[in-house]
Amino acid sequence: MNYIQDFIYVNKQTITKSAKGLTKNWGIIFTGIVYTIISMLVGMLMGLLFRGPLSIIGGFISYFIQSAIISNYLYLLFNIINYNKFSINDFKQGFMYFIWKIYGVLFIIYLGQLLLSMISNMLGSGAYAISMIVGILVLIIFNPLPETIYLKGYSPSDTLMYNFEFMKENWFNWLVPNIIFLGLLYFLTGNVMLNLFNTGVNLRLNYDIRTIIEYLIGQLIFSFMMIYRGYLFKLLSTSTRRKRMFMNKF
Repeated sequence: MNYIQDFIYVNKQTITKSAKGLTKNWGIIFTGIVYTIISMLVGMLMGLLFRGPLSIIGGFISYFIQSAIISNYLYLLFNIINYNKFSINDFKQGFMYFIWKIYGVLFIIYLGQLLLSMISNMLGSGAYAISMIVGILVLIIFNPLPETIYLKGYSPSDTLMYNFEFMKENWFNWLVPNIIFLGLLYFLTGNVMLNLFNTGVNLRLNYDIRTIIEYLIGQLIFSFMMIYRGYLFKLLSTSTRRKRMFMNKF
């Protein structure tokens, strides 16, 4: 089975499951609004309580809250992909479910950024170009990091290693649909999603009818994309092209 045949087979399986998953769990479309409200309230509260030298404490707390939001979203996706449902209790539990794993992974990435910053300072004028290239490579190589976190029970360091191996084996099936989805989101909403841990499209503050409609359409596509990514990762990580070629015969 060549890459194109495998791509078609994989997407027949994944798109069908994703459509059913989003139809049954349509409430996930509106989680982005909840996360935005939480982020705004936390930002205002930290600005009021922690000023001047104390602002660094507010920064740590804000970082913790954002990690909890990511954990919550990944936990909802975990339940959709594995059980095709999530509940209010899942939403309540999700804020802490993956938080320490996310912390560990982000800390390793942070150390990598520090190392890159040190190297960039020694390179002078070429530092910006190198930082851009490394940033793009990280975005590509570690693109399935959210799915690796919530669908594989590995330690933070093993999560990064597995992610690398996964991309080496499945780069075509993973990158092509993700590029299409991101391009569609940019075309319809103007959102450029360069964050590995997106939890929704950006909600602009001018609440006219057109903006609200564009936001809901964006959230619909984004939610489908994230559910699609979950099912795609699960299929690719539990099979090989040879196995899928055999299954395709039946």
